[in-house]
Formats: sequence, structure tokens, C-alpha cells
Amino acid sequence: MDNNSQGSGGVKAGLGSLFGGGAPQYSNTELAGVPLTGMSPLSPYLNVDPRFLVQDTDEFILPTGANKTRGRFELAFFTIGGSCMTGATFGALNGLRMGLKETRDMAWSKPRNVQILNMVTRQGASWANTLGSIALLYSAFGVAIEKARGAEDDINTVAAGTLTGMLFKSGGGLKGVARGGLVGLALSGAYALYNNWDHLTGSPSSRLY
Repeated sequence: MDNNSQGSGGVKAGLGSLFGGGAPQYSNTELAGVPLTGMSPLSPYLNVDPRFLVQDTDEFILPTGANKTRGRFELAFFTIGGSCMTGATFGALNGLRMGLKETRDMAWSKPRNVQILNMVTRQGASWANTLGSIALLYSAFGVAIEKARGAEDDINTVAAGTLTGMLFKSGGGLKGVARGGLVGLALSGAYALYNNWDHLTGSPSSRLY
């Protein structure tokens, strides 16, 4: 009987050394007191230290010298595309409202449908072009200022917004430039304040990148 036990123990030890690297043997009494929360120093079930399975910080594979946040050049494509889609959606809804208002005295017929459709497409294209142009100017100024200063902060945001407003309204003379600059300064300043609100109030940051 003892020989059989020793033989089976030798086989288990051989298999353990072959597949598990000589895993330690635990009795039922020892296993009964092991918590299942993954906080034990060594898990007898996995033969792996659970501390290596707990990740307290985000782990990303990034190129050498790369930042964890996307730069202005990467965000420019999303900003321009999102602005165009937003402008097209808002313009289409506005065109539908205007088309229904202008053709309210007409009966439902093909000419009325065509007129409403023309108004929707015209307003959608106009708003998409306007917001897309503003986003393009803002992104271009932001990237240029970031490259010139060699830093990425809210100063670039406010400066890019101000220059965008000035250039977009440059066709209206000095008053138009000043008015556009003030509008751009106000909007970009409000955006910068929103991004830093958690830092100013001392609450945990919830900013998404």
C-alpha cells in the first residue's frame, strides 16, 4: 500500500515537474482557508501570484516618446468631420422647417416635395460648409501654434479660437474682425474653462481624451 502511494506520488511529482514546474501540494485543510477574492499571496488553484493579475493603472503599448493623449493633428480630422456632419444635420432640419413654412399654402404634391427637398439640401450644404470651414481654420491654427510654441495647453486653444474668429469675419472690415475675434475668444475661453473645471473646483478629473 505504501509502495503504491509512493509510486503514485512519484508519478504526480514527475508530471508536476514536467508541466507545472514542481507545484506545491496543499491539503484540504489548507485549501479550505484560502479566500476566493484573489487577494491571497499565492493562489493554490492557479499556481500564479494574483498580484500580477491586478492592474491599478492603464497599460498601453505606445511608441517611444509618444504621449498618452492625442495631439491636435490627430484630433483635427475628427473635429472637421464632426463639424461637417453636425452642420449638415442642423442645416437639413432647418431647411425642412423653412420648406414646410414656405409651402404651407400648397397642397401635398410633387412640386411641393421637390421644393422642400431643395431647401433641405441647400441649407444642409450651407451649414456643413460653414461649420467645416470654421473647424478647418481652428484646427490649422491650433496645430501651427502648437508646433511654434512646442507645448500643448489651453493657451493654444484660446489663441486658435480667437484667430479663427478674426479670419472668418475678416470680410466685414475691422469691426467684423474685432467682433469675430471676441466671439472666438469667448467660445474658446468657455471651452478651456469647461476642460479645467474639475481642476479649478478640486474635484476628480473626468476629462476624456
